[in-house]
Amino acid sequence: MPESPEAAGRLLGRVAVVTGASRGLGRAVAARFAAEGAHCVLLARTVGALEELDDEIRKAGGTRPTLVPMDLLDAAKTDQLGAALHDRFGRLDVLAGCAGALGNLSPLGHIGPKVWEETLSLNLGANYRLLRSLDPLLRRSGSGRAVFATCQVGRGSAYWALQSASKAALEAMVLSYAQEVAKFAVTANLVSPGPLRTGLRATAFPGEDPETVPLPESVTDCFVELASRDDDRNGQIVSP
Repeated sequence: MPESPEAAGRLLGRVAVVTGASRGLGRAVAARFAAEGAHCVLLARTVGALEELDDEIRKAGGTRPTLVPMDLLDAAKTDQLGAALHDRFGRLDVLAGCAGALGNLSPLGHIGPKVWEETLSLNLGANYRLLRSLDPLLRRSGSGRAVFATCQVGRGSAYWALQSASKAALEAMVLSYAQEVAKFAVTANLVSPGPLRTGLRATAFPGEDPETVPLPESVTDCFVELASRDDDRNGQIVSP
């Protein structure tokens, strides 16, 4: 876990929601946020993986997180998240949207409607619902920060239509939201981390040697910076 004496505690006391926290980039961001002093609210479908991350965070001396096992495709639960966090914390300082799906890498005409709709529902629709539900809490923070993971691999390339469409739409939505909330001391940005050693990457590039691809932990500095109180960048797509 990358950390330096200068970086330690940059998120001290901040309440941060992290989606996709059970594996890959989301797990790395969650562990780093906790090490930086944030109280993390960790969202993922897999209970066991969340509990393992909880153990890892506590052993490393990080702030003990709140575990929220849920499927982001469950619209009703996502819509209720804001009220639940308001009752417990009264505000939200950081939303880190790291959950995402690859969908099918295939000719557009071969992608079934169910796969198309589910991938768009997770990569775009779930993040819309999160912003809609959590926006009032981010405004109450005084320094609310929304940070979303995007991916520009294959953008506009053959067989990448579904991934490309969902991420391009996510970027347009977040950049529009950034303009809406700028006057409320809230910022919204995206991180395009490049190739990372994740399960999603392995599915997309099955012949690739994973040892040649950076670990997700290598890009967490960028997420910490964008989540901190003193970083005022807004409406940007940032590459580490």
